[in-house]
Amino acid sequence: MKASISDHILASAGALFYREGIRAVGIDRIIDETKVAKATLYRHFPSKDHLVAAYLKDRHERVIRSLEAVLDAAPRPRDQLNLIFEGLHEKADSPEFRGCAFALAVAEHGDSERVVAVARNHKATVSHIFAALMTRAGVEASQPAAHLSLLYEGALATVAVGRDPQAVLTARDCALFVFDAAVPSFKNAEKAEHDKGN
Repeated sequence: MKASISDHILASAGALFYREGIRAVGIDRIIDETKVAKATLYRHFPSKDHLVAAYLKDRHERVIRSLEAVLDAAPRPRDQLNLIFEGLHEKADSPEFRGCAFALAVAEHGDSERVVAVARNHKATVSHIFAALMTRAGVEASQPAAHLSLLYEGALATVAVGRDPQAVLTARDCALFVFDAAVPSFKNAEKAEHDKGN
């Protein structure tokens, strides 16, 4: 099925924004890239600010779908946590990876309330995913989930600056340590299952 004009504009503009930076990419560049008339672009996106916010909303939906797919791929919370970081490592181990699109957008376009609101909503949703994961593991305290979220965000920032995807695996190891410390019964259950199998 052919993509709509707005989807076509969004895909092209989003790729440019992430690859080259929001401020570096002007409307004329987007028009040239998408081969649409300026009037058409503004009919779908009244301003560059609207276009940047739409790009971030689209990216938010894709990232959250990706994280939810990871959660569906493993039945146990600890395995889910491991897979979240494994997935991030896979993305980070790519020459196209520039770090967190939302942090980049706020750094460049932080004077836009519209953009900042989308970025904050994204971060809150990711934090909620970690909180829900810990709740499923039987941990009601909020601190361990906050630690996991911070490790995830820290891994994104560290790779963006240091260009070493190994940082994500280090963050994963720390996250699993936090998980095991918060869920002491997990190790006992694993050990019992292992002993039963031998």
